Amino acid sequence: MVTKGITVLADYNRKRMPAPDTPNPYLTGIHAPMTEELTIEDLPVTGTIPAALDGRYLRIGPNPIAADPASHHWFIGDGMVHGLRIEGGHARWYRNRWIRSTPVAAALGDPATPGPRHGHGDTVNTNILGFAGSTWALVEAGSYPVRLGETLDSLAYDNFGGTLAGSFSAHPHLDPLTGEMHAICYEGADQNIVRHVVVGADGTVIREEPIAVRDGPSIHDCAITARYAIILDLPVTFSMKALIGGHPFPYRWKPDHRARVGLLPRDGGSDDVIWCDVDPCYVFHPANAYDLPDGRVVLDVVAHETMFAESVHGPDSPRSAFERWTIDPATRTVERRVVDARPQEFPRPDERRFGQPYRYAYTMALPEDPAINFSGGTHLIKHDLEAGTRQTHDFGEGRFPGEFVFVPAHADSAEDEGWLIGLVIDLPNETTDLAILDARDFEGAPVASIRLPHRVPPGFHGNWVPTLG
Repeated sequence: MVTKGITVLADYNRKRMPAPDTPNPYLTGIHAPMTEELTIEDLPVTGTIPAALDGRYLRIGPNPIAADPASHHWFIGDGMVHGLRIEGGHARWYRNRWIRSTPVAAALGDPATPGPRHGHGDTVNTNILGFAGSTWALVEAGSYPVRLGETLDSLAYDNFGGTLAGSFSAHPHLDPLTGEMHAICYEGADQNIVRHVVVGADGTVIREEPIAVRDGPSIHDCAITARYAIILDLPVTFSMKALIGGHPFPYRWKPDHRARVGLLPRDGGSDDVIWCDVDPCYVFHPANAYDLPDGRVVLDVVAHETMFAESVHGPDSPRSAFERWTIDPATRTVERRVVDARPQEFPRPDERRFGQPYRYAYTMALPEDPAINFSGGTHLIKHDLEAGTRQTHDFGEGRFPGEFVFVPAHADSAEDEGWLIGLVIDLPNETTDLAILDARDFEGAPVASIRLPHRVPPGFHGNWVPTLG
């Protein structure tokens, strides 16, 4: 009854929010949503698509179908999937499809996607990946995942065949040595528990272990090593005031929340977590983590000075940097070292090295001006963490890349032997390119570029899903 009462009050206050004095930055300009679903075949290619690439590049992000500018937050927009099918050196097709959540299906006059629901809403908009023979669209802290078909149609909400009890994560990570997928999951309805969830290689949950926390921390991502699952319990927490005030994303910067990193033994419980204090900051995304021979743990992250301290529409960090954290479970301390102080986000390694020592990480530049709403950097960065050097690939004025994913050239290729693939918005021309870079010739021109005749709004995460043999 209390929950229902709070929900009614929040809905009432949301409808009473005054119209903004300026346009909502996540509904206008580069973020203006697409208004239709397209199917485009035989796309034009500049350069030569590597013959070894056979699969789909998939990207998901928020694309609200009927947003209220007064209350809209970037993170809660209706999910839209974009995909390009690549085969035999050709770009066979591009498709974009809304996830058929209950409100989207109603707006389009379509049947809602079947399958079990979890929580109060069923929006899924944050990540998309291939696992256990299926394509999964993911969100944190709320809905179950959605299984998608080959051509991006929403097939079913799926709690891994009935084996997942609670919410899932936008950022599960595949252990390449075991085939298991690990995630740290949270939800607003339970502010005292997060869960370590492990999904086996067959697509069923084999572990869902509760871990005690306080204040309802927002844990967007996690990392693993051979020994640990790493929990990032940082000062962005659930805000009842924001929820009752009508804000659909009720998480805020809470400076008095203890900032800490948890080392959870992979088969351990809540009492086994080694909590290590860290200076207050917020991390959306680690790049990778691994164990050192002396028992310490390396964790590479993009760290933000604060997050959600002022803006009610999206990220508002005044500064970010790529950092190496060395965690000492003996002293329960975290040593932070800045690798690159330039603003950046979306770090990605060669994920065949996930949880293991690695050399290269790739990030997307953020604009120097934090008011440009998490978009506006024109370059990618390649970090050589052994040599301590970095390279830059700049796409040029008015061209804004999103997150790029590393795709190895073959199963046994070296760590940077392969391609980086991602979308680049050409804002002056309102078009988009899928760019394919040679990771070893990072500063060189793309080996191939596939032109889309429209702007794909900035989204969150994309992955390469190879065709199964």
